[in-house]
Amino acid sequence: MRTRLRRIVVAAVALLTAATGTLPATAADRPDDRGHREHPSAGGLSAVIRYTEYGIPHILARDHADLGFGTGWAQAADQVCTVADGFVTVRGERSRFFGPDAATDFSLSSAARNLSSDLYFRGVRETGTVERLLARPAPAGPSRTAKELMRGYAAGYNAWLRQNRITDPTCEGAAWVRPITTLDVAARGYALAVLGGQGRAVDGITAAQPPTKGSTTPSGTAPDPARTARAAGELFAADSADMGSNAVAFGGSTTANGRGLLLGNPHYPWQGGRRFWQSQQTIPGRLDVAGASLLGTPTVSIGHNAHVAWSHTVATGVTLNLHQLTLDPADPTVYLVDGAPERMTKRSVTVAVRGGTPVTRTQWWTRYGPVVTGLGSSLPLPWTTTTAYALNDPNATNLRASDTALGFGTARSTADVLGTLRRTQGLPWVNTIAADSGGHTLFTQSQVLPRITDELAQRCSTPLGRATYPASGVAVLDGSRGDCALGRDGDAVEPGIFGPAALPTLRDAPYAENSNDSAWLANADRPITGYQRVFGTIGTTRSLRTRGALEDVAALADRGGLTVRDLQRQQYTNRVPAADLAAADAAKACAALPGGTATGSGGQAVDVSGACGVLAAWDRTTDTGSRGALLFDRFWRRFPAAQQWKVPFSAADPVGTPHTLNTDAPAFATALADAVAELRAANIPLDSPLGEHQFVVRGGKRIPVPGGTESLGVWNKVESVWNPAGGGYTEVSTGSSYLQAVGWDGGRCPVARTLLTYSQSSNPASRHHDDQTRLFSGERWVTSRFCEKDILSSPALRVVRVGDHR
Repeated sequence: MRTRLRRIVVAAVALLTAATGTLPATAADRPDDRGHREHPSAGGLSAVIRYTEYGIPHILARDHADLGFGTGWAQAADQVCTVADGFVTVRGERSRFFGPDAATDFSLSSAARNLSSDLYFRGVRETGTVERLLARPAPAGPSRTAKELMRGYAAGYNAWLRQNRITDPTCEGAAWVRPITTLDVAARGYALAVLGGQGRAVDGITAAQPPTKGSTTPSGTAPDPARTARAAGELFAADSADMGSNAVAFGGSTTANGRGLLLGNPHYPWQGGRRFWQSQQTIPGRLDVAGASLLGTPTVSIGHNAHVAWSHTVATGVTLNLHQLTLDPADPTVYLVDGAPERMTKRSVTVAVRGGTPVTRTQWWTRYGPVVTGLGSSLPLPWTTTTAYALNDPNATNLRASDTALGFGTARSTADVLGTLRRTQGLPWVNTIAADSGGHTLFTQSQVLPRITDELAQRCSTPLGRATYPASGVAVLDGSRGDCALGRDGDAVEPGIFGPAALPTLRDAPYAENSNDSAWLANADRPITGYQRVFGTIGTTRSLRTRGALEDVAALADRGGLTVRDLQRQQYTNRVPAADLAAADAAKACAALPGGTATGSGGQAVDVSGACGVLAAWDRTTDTGSRGALLFDRFWRRFPAAQQWKVPFSAADPVGTPHTLNTDAPAFATALADAVAELRAANIPLDSPLGEHQFVVRGGKRIPVPGGTESLGVWNKVESVWNPAGGGYTEVSTGSSYLQAVGWDGGRCPVARTLLTYSQSSNPASRHHDDQTRLFSGERWVTSRFCEKDILSSPALRVVRVGDHR
């Protein structure tokens, strides 16, 4: 049997190589249209999928359409219910199948309810937005190669549906699991592109309605600048609990062999449509890349090839801006630009509703974008008889991310990675950190942002904008002035965005690291300055996760002689930076409290004496066996950040400050009392091991999960939801997802260790529903099988030929 499998694989490789072997060597240098081959029908597409340990597919194909076919097939096999749910979203059909008032999973927009989500996405579909972007010639639009990948993905997904029975109870027999089109695949990419812009404001876009005729503007409805600035700062914080990341690239001067190293640690949701899925994609002679894709997409988002490895971190750049409109006193749907009236475009959208009458709502659009009445519940933007707000999202014309990913896949160096970013300009909301086999490193905030210069903001901000822009990077420009247009950089692929020359970039530093703070301290010894406020701050307090990461990676770089094993250790160090700064002082102050009691926020006296010894004995890690991590976490969340430290932040020592726990603050004892009371109310012992309460359930059994929360600053970030009414913690909701530690040893194959923390399949019937999760629980890794000899030697090798192999 083993010999037969190898023969099948060798024959498949020979066939595929023969089909592509005559391509010129330069065809692998960039994603373009060379070697394109028309197929007679979707049934003419095919691929060979070799599965190795943990269900990781290695997809072999003759061209990009076939590669998409194999990818769509394999994703459906592992994740059909989750992927299908996302396509229901981008078609605007959630209300039809799940009801209009049900909550979304927030994976493709911030819409709170299905009806709002559908009104937005049906509007996108009915106006032909994605079709127009598909029709744009590259580089402004997607290349033919990218479109072939999308076409193939849809065909492969559909082929799997036709030929297989769904066993996942989440969608078994469900009417909403249906065939998809190339347009559906592109629409999902569009949803991801606008996630930080229009997608953030879906409720505000779909709810925006003009004041009724004859109404007057009540006093006090204009947004308060100071309050709005604070709300905007919180809303656009890149280190939110939902998504974040760490990544570090080490240069050849720090490594044992002079070659680069890359550790990627993205933090994404563990459930729903923003999960990663792992694979290797190979077109012999043209493309060979391994890594993780976001579900529903046909390209590798984060990964490596034989020469270069890269990861992404959520960036601080603000991906939208607002234009404050001056309205015609006689008609609130008419706005003035340089004194001339312009009528808003009225879009009526109808959504089918399960068990009810279809719902029709109106949206209002302007030259700047849609009218919006809020960015989340905390940032209202009322539409009055005199004023309205329009949202500009430059990623609403960006369908270029697939070409960026394809360029990364064929890159041979960090210079090629940077060249791809400059050519495609397709990443909407992430930084890129990369290393290569030549020992080079790269950090770049090459994301698509509205072209808001500090000069433009100074000249054109409204009173509201003068508060929000310095505080959060959210510009509110005077929409009544034509001279406040965003303009164009000469090296930008389209108007209204920054060109590559303006983007914060650091090349060939001994290390380049990011943990969702701004570009300023990608390397603490080589600060990046001179960029516009919309990209992020300079000279401001860093998060505890950034500070801890910089301490760790700088120490590693200084020590030198680094290998992939050092990256593996860093991932699972589980050091708690907050505890290193505060735990000892907290334990001493606890022991000094009179009578061992403290007063909680409700005025009750709480015996906290048992907490003192727990804090003193804690090992200051978030390993699953750590005793004290739960207590310190609850205490730290309760202690207001503004009162935590005696020594304030100093830009002269941004990694070391602030420091020294302010145990004199009244909030200290209150936070300790509340933490103790919370745990006791949930029947959780103060010294309970972390893993007993930080877990996921697979097959009816709890799997303990290592790692720590955002507020503690742990590299290996993990978040669980605290439910005081339900007895404490629920399952892990987000955190470390696709991990990769990559280096090179001079051979043809990269040295790579990977892990998909939540495993390949969300189907509880799959044997790959929990296998990598158990590895994560034990702080272990998967040895990557990238080269053919490694794939063929896998004891778990399973070969699947899909499609038409005539």
